[in-house]
Amino acid sequence: MALTFTQRLPRAQEQEADLTLALTAEERTRSRHKFQTSEGQTIFLQLARGTVLYDGDLLQSESDTVLRIIAKPEPVLTVQAATPLDLLKGAYHLGNRHVPLEITPTCLRLAPDSVLRNMLEQLGLDVTEQMHPFQPEAGAYGQQGHHHSHSH
Repeated sequence: MALTFTQRLPRAQEQEADLTLALTAEERTRSRHKFQTSEGQTIFLQLARGTVLYDGDLLQSESDTVLRIIAKPEPVLTVQAATPLDLLKGAYHLGNRHVPLEITPTCLRLAPDSVLRNMLEQLGLDVTEQMHPFQPEAGAYGQQGHHHSHSH
């Protein structure tokens, strides 16, 4: 029997999850979709339109089953720089192109793109391909009340 998850639990709750669901960054933007958990359970998400899920989020089904969202490792470009200013310049140029971007104190991450990789390398930045969970920023008009932490 498929479970339907309709509610995100508050972040402050320390609660065990009954199921886990590993999703890519793009999949975490699908508020109404059918997925299969790592345990083999078919589930449906019926969340408010525009909901973006983050690593560690907990969802609750109509039958009180709790589901933990995990950011699934996916191909990304990781950008590093010799100085913080160089990294900021890279973020500036990517922002001008409205690229979904994860920003950490030591690196930037974005979806693989050969044109953007070439641009970043021409700016003198170090760009490597990795498999890593990708958590792009929500943006200025994203979910402003949602705060998440990174463990790097």
